[in-house]
Amino acid sequence: MIAVFFVMLAISLAGAETNTETCKDMLQGYLTGQLSSGLGTYQVEVLRREFKSFTEHVEESMRVFKETVKSDKQKMRDAQNSSVVYTRWGKKTCPPDAETILSGFTGGSWFDHKGAAVDPLCLPRDPEWGLYTDGTDGDKAYVYGAEYETATSPGNLRSFHQHDVPCAVCLQRNRSVVKMFPARKSCYKGWKLEYRGNLMTGYHDHSAGTMYNCVDEHPDTLHGGLANKNGKLFYSVEARCGSLKCPPYVEGREIVCVVCSKE
Repeated sequence: MIAVFFVMLAISLAGAETNTETCKDMLQGYLTGQLSSGLGTYQVEVLRREFKSFTEHVEESMRVFKETVKSDKQKMRDAQNSSVVYTRWGKKTCPPDAETILSGFTGGSWFDHKGAAVDPLCLPRDPEWGLYTDGTDGDKAYVYGAEYETATSPGNLRSFHQHDVPCAVCLQRNRSVVKMFPARKSCYKGWKLEYRGNLMTGYHDHSAGTMYNCVDEHPDTLHGGLANKNGKLFYSVEARCGSLKCPPYVEGREIVCVVCSKE
């Protein structure tokens, strides 16, 4: 009878909304009433101590359980509310499951300026202006458009030589991080593919510093942009053996890339 009571009590305490004080009161009454009539005072006191230890253990377990549930729910809410933003170089639009924030023009510093900015920009098609004076006057920095320099690139990339480069800024919801992986065509386990591309940057002998960018493997062009106007230039990237280990890399082979996101 006592064992059955303790099992029923444990089941009752396991409920997330259980009032443990009520359960303890129930047992206290049980011990002082029915049990006290059949057991000695010492035995009842032993049972009371055992029950106190038992209820403290259950209460601590329930506290940990509730905190875990609360933490898991918060993590789920955070994951649902988190998002990442990245630039898809060489495309006018974002992948189908991402939101296109803007479709614009790739811009940057002149390819041979010593004081050039390193990073490219995705410039909007609807610029807004603050304080300005028209004309190239005084000591200023400059931003230009960008061109593909792919005359010696492999495959279909050659057909894009000297075309202007578009870009798109993309919003991917329910993601916490986005990263470009060079020399990969697929994402690592647990990561989701955003787009595949070719690794591109500035020419190795030009004065301007540049960054490596992942340009979409199926690039777009800007209307009316086929002309040798230069600006910021995008060249394919080849592997060079030496401090770069070959194998696994191969001398003179063009490098691909992939952009991946993770929840």
